[in-house]
Formats: sequence, C-alpha cells, structure tokens
Amino acid sequence: MPRYYSQEHVWIDTTDPQAARVGITEHAQEALGDVVFADLPEPGAALTQGLVAGVIESVKAAADLFAPASGTVLATNPAVRDDPSLLNSDPLGEGWLFTLTLSDAQELQQLMDEAAYQAFCG
Repeated sequence: MPRYYSQEHVWIDTTDPQAARVGITEHAQEALGDVVFADLPEPGAALTQGLVAGVIESVKAAADLFAPASGTVLATNPAVRDDPSLLNSDPLGEGWLFTLTLSDAQELQQLMDEAAYQAFCG
C-alpha cells in the first residue's frame, strides 16, 4: 500500500490517487490524548500541501491538521464526525479523516515512507 507520512504526523494512502485517504498517525494520536472533536475540510475544498486543512481537538490540546498534499477534498469520514475516538482506537484504519483527489502527485516525493517516518519519530 503506497502510504506516505508528513513531518506533521499525517499520513496519506495513495492506493487510489483519485481518492487518496488521509489521517493522523499513531504518534499524533498518542501526543494528543483522547480526541473529542475533528474539524475537517468540507468536500470540494481545495487544499494546499503544508497548509492547515482542519483541527483535531483532544481533552488536553487542539492541533492543526496540515494537508499532506494539494488537491480537492472528495469526502470526509462520517464515522469520525460521529465518534472522534476512532482517531485514538484506529488512526491508520477506520479513523481516516478525508479523501483527496491529488492535484500534483510529484508532491508525494516530499513525504516520507514508513521506514523514514519511523526513523523521524525515533
């Protein structure tokens, strides 16, 4: 699975570049603690790599969610809106945040693969 990671602890799964899936990493959810709210971008929103796309709020902090790549938001995960704790229990699976149509796949070269991300966090 072609999954890439940003220095802001966001992942993007590009198995389908027309609907790349975006979420936060295990490291991010551990740092945040119990997530209570996710303010996600609306479908149709144009995102720019490295700029704020939303906010994740926990019982102890709020953190900006940075877009890992540029593109247009296709959909948000309704399950996360209904149950933000999915970001804690399954951040790499059912806790995905939104899907994105990539506008420039070359931007992915600026991100890390899993091994590089683990070294970055280590």
